[in-house]
Amino acid sequence: MKGFYVDVQPSGHKCFRLRHRVKSKLRVTTLGNALLISADQARKMAVNVLARQSYAFELNGLEHNGNLQPGIAINAIDQSAMNAMTGTTLESFFLEKYIPYVKSYKRSWKTDFSMIRNHLVPQIGRKSMRYLSPPDVAIFVDHMKQKDYAIGTINRALVLLRYGFELAIRWKEPGVEVNPVKEIKNIKDDNKLERYLCDKQAKVLMQAVAQSSNAMLQHIVLFLIYTGARKNEVLQACWQDIDWHKSSWRIPKTKSGKVRHVPLSLGAVDLLNRLRIQVKPDHNGKQAIFSNPETGKPFISFFYSWNSARVRAGMPEFRIHDLRHSFASYLVNAGRSLYEVQELLGHADIKTTSRYAHLSRERLAQAVEHVPQIKYSA
Repeated sequence: MKGFYVDVQPSGHKCFRLRHRVKSKLRVTTLGNALLISADQARKMAVNVLARQSYAFELNGLEHNGNLQPGIAINAIDQSAMNAMTGTTLESFFLEKYIPYVKSYKRSWKTDFSMIRNHLVPQIGRKSMRYLSPPDVAIFVDHMKQKDYAIGTINRALVLLRYGFELAIRWKEPGVEVNPVKEIKNIKDDNKLERYLCDKQAKVLMQAVAQSSNAMLQHIVLFLIYTGARKNEVLQACWQDIDWHKSSWRIPKTKSGKVRHVPLSLGAVDLLNRLRIQVKPDHNGKQAIFSNPETGKPFISFFYSWNSARVRAGMPEFRIHDLRHSFASYLVNAGRSLYEVQELLGHADIKTTSRYAHLSRERLAQAVEHVPQIKYSA
């Protein structure tokens, strides 16, 4: 390709560049670091630059001949034709097509939007979907690794990117015929830690929580332990959702979008009774159970009070979600089946529940004692 070359600087830094002319003036366009992209990738980018330049010249010619309305910017004219030549960028596809689509059915679309805005757009947003290759995706993953992002975060980015390309192919996006993320496997998280509270830790944690300036924190934490519910489910719980006769809690908005009924233990019912006497809920029952005393509305976040409490308890890495793990651990150690745990946690797939199948060493030691002793002669 004429004008395509590698620029090696005295410092040793290498980058691909394209030397070309724009309206008779010599221009040099930097394509990328030669250590991060291959020659084939840089060459495709060079083709992209020249294609855009050629298309702009054609539009200018049409405008001068009076075939276009004056005053219209070139980059705003016939975007579909431009996409057909150079390809839709990831940024435009994910923000203009992907987000409106998932927003119509996905409750967690804001999480996708955050992932796109904070990770995809800054790194590969300007790349054409037509020319994005598996090595490009691998470089993207490596970049996230170098920034010490959690493996779960990197895998979520891959899942989102993979699904986006599936939609682009299904919708026949110009130039998008293959899914480059299909060849990139999710990273195995061999060091994933599942944290569970033992009886001693539970007592220490509750003592630290009780000392919090947030008077509602101890009730929230205890209810999370008693029910194994998700944080947002507890924060959005209203008094009208409690069935006192059946000792049941109705969760109208769950992660799966389905209504769920959670049986309440004696400890959970006692907690709610004591709290009901303190807060004296209104008659319509729409008031949040664990409302902020200062605003009367549900807590949006209680991270700072929780963080202070867990540090005070000597467990700075223990997360709110680990209370859910602890709930599952208590059940499994008590001999309850994974099916029962699945139902109580509200999991749609038993595979998700299997990660909570934590058995204590003491219970395993007790289990092997059920094998009868067999007498034998030496």
